[in-house]
Amino acid sequence: MNMDKPPMIYAVAGMVFGFVLGYMAANMGDHAPPRPAPPPGVAAADAEPPPSRSASPARERTATAPDPNELRALESLAAREKGNAQARVELGNLLMDHGQYEDAARWYREALALAPDNEDVRVDLGACLVSAGKADEALGEFDRALARDPGHKKALFNKGIALMQTGKPKEAVAVWEGLLKRYPDDPQLRGLREQIDQVRATRGRS
Repeated sequence: MNMDKPPMIYAVAGMVFGFVLGYMAANMGDHAPPRPAPPPGVAAADAEPPPSRSASPARERTATAPDPNELRALESLAAREKGNAQARVELGNLLMDHGQYEDAARWYREALALAPDNEDVRVDLGACLVSAGKADEALGEFDRALARDPGHKKALFNKGIALMQTGKPKEAVAVWEGLLKRYPDDPQLRGLREQIDQVRATRGRS
């Protein structure tokens, strides 16, 4: 899987929404899309954005073993080519696809050590940390990406997820409101307004 692979999942905080908003398209902006940030115990679904398919119910993602031949080949390449950031991103992508978030995060970190300005990989790392139950640590990665690129859609979206997981729904709503203001007509964000309203309604009942 390449850094520029088009579809990437965006899972909304499942404890509130229980479903996936959908994928972000590769050509939606200036960034190659990062991996998703499904919360711990909350699955991502194979759903494409409009107009192809709308968001679908979440499907549980459990840790599974990746193809051993593919894994060995990538590990061998990374071992031979110490400066190959792409091989490390490929390893991170492969392991994240199989729910092995801690191992994926390790490879993303190695890739970032070689290519520290790649904010898409940084968001991938943050997604892994959220999925591994380390939302506080993930927020640091999202903030680093946003410091360099304040309009990074995927960083903003996933930052909201991390804030939800750290018990900060008000801050999450503020981030998502800002995202909608930046990209008011983005079809990939269809449904986000409804989810913001659900968060506010939930807070109002608490």
